[in-house]
Amino acid sequence: MKLKEKFTALMNDQALKRKLYVIIFEADTRAGKLFDVVLIWCILLSIALVILESLQGLPVWLKTPFIVMEYLLTAFFTFEYVTRLYCSPRPVKYAFSAFGLIDLLATLPLYLAFLLPGARYLLIVRAFRLIRIFRVFKLFTFWIEGQMLLTALRDSSRKIAVFFVFVLILVISIGTLMYMVECGNPDTQFCDIPNSIYWACVTLTTVGYGDITPVTGLGKFLSGCVMLIGYTIIAVPTGIVSVSLMKRQERSAAKECPNCHRRGHDETAKYCKYCGADLEGEAE
Repeated sequence: MKLKEKFTALMNDQALKRKLYVIIFEADTRAGKLFDVVLIWCILLSIALVILESLQGLPVWLKTPFIVMEYLLTAFFTFEYVTRLYCSPRPVKYAFSAFGLIDLLATLPLYLAFLLPGARYLLIVRAFRLIRIFRVFKLFTFWIEGQMLLTALRDSSRKIAVFFVFVLILVISIGTLMYMVECGNPDTQFCDIPNSIYWACVTLTTVGYGDITPVTGLGKFLSGCVMLIGYTIIAVPTGIVSVSLMKRQERSAAKECPNCHRRGHDETAKYCKYCGADLEGEAE
């Protein structure tokens, strides 16, 4: 009974939950920064272990230390995940959030390895948790720019989708045309249309693996044309996103404070960063 009472008291200890929340979820305190730095080093160590274990020819004596460290790190990440659930004001919301799911996925692979031996290499997913480094070093400028880029991509998504469909049609057409040109040659590698479409993808994107090459003069001429088209196509999505970014920056620059009449606020800003006035209110 005493154990049950202690467990109930622990689950209802709001002071402890608040203290742990500040340390784990916030980086404004010294303890919070220290915790995040330790967490990042543990993540880097875990990723390094997974990569090193995949190498061939490692000394046999390293196997046991690697396994021990992997278990210790997984125990730490499990404890950290459970603690986050414990001190979070909304555990369910955290569990289904992006970071919550990443934290869970970073913890499960070693346990799944008991059923699926290859699953342990999924520990590499812990690399996604390095996103926390933005919070540790206060790189809010980069975070804002990242949000602006994501917003620009979302605004341009329809144009990019249409462009992608156009490229898909172009690749199928070029692949089919190259098959028609090359299929009659006995030394050709364009033995079917899917293989030709694969060549068109590689050539149009200017990757150029060189595993499939035309042998006829007309095929080589067409190949050169596709390469030149590829250079122009690559610039299109970049231009679409750049225009969207410029439009958002212009809207941000045009946002004027009704109190101090200064510009240059973020598009989502509600208050002036110069005088603190409500940007949607009236001047005092």
